[in-house]
Amino acid sequence: MKSVLFLFSVFISTICFSQEALSTANGKIIVDIFMNGYQVGDTLKMKSVMHPNMTMQRAYLSNEQENVLLYIKSSELLKYAATTGKAQVWEEKLTDYIVNSDGNLAHVWASYEFYKDGKFSHCGANSYTLVYTDESWKILNIIDSVRIGSCHKE
Repeated sequence: MKSVLFLFSVFISTICFSQEALSTANGKIIVDIFMNGYQVGDTLKMKSVMHPNMTMQRAYLSNEQENVLLYIKSSELLKYAATTGKAQVWEEKLTDYIVNSDGNLAHVWASYEFYKDGKFSHCGANSYTLVYTDESWKILNIIDSVRIGSCHKE
């Protein structure tokens, strides 16, 4: 009887503490919600998938060929999206999604191509770290790379 009770309690605790892994489809949906909100300046849409403590960084090579890591506050990102998103004609095409997850931690890697006024500008990759909260999966960190001139575009 004790072994049956023990197995039952292990089964119940496994169900209670497990959550569904982040699928590629769901990772793509979360990232697309964020990016669509960013492009049109809809900060409410962006916030719906952002963790309250989200951070952002940008890695790029300066004109002097020095590696630069820029730290961006989420409040600055939201302000930029709200004021600039509607005024500029740009598109960031995400070309691939690679999703990995373990428990309440997930990672989405998305290569991109950036177009301004319909013309190719640069490329890079976005790296999203997501955490599972009491509500849902939320973006905790974004770091992106910017490559100018080293993209294989025609």
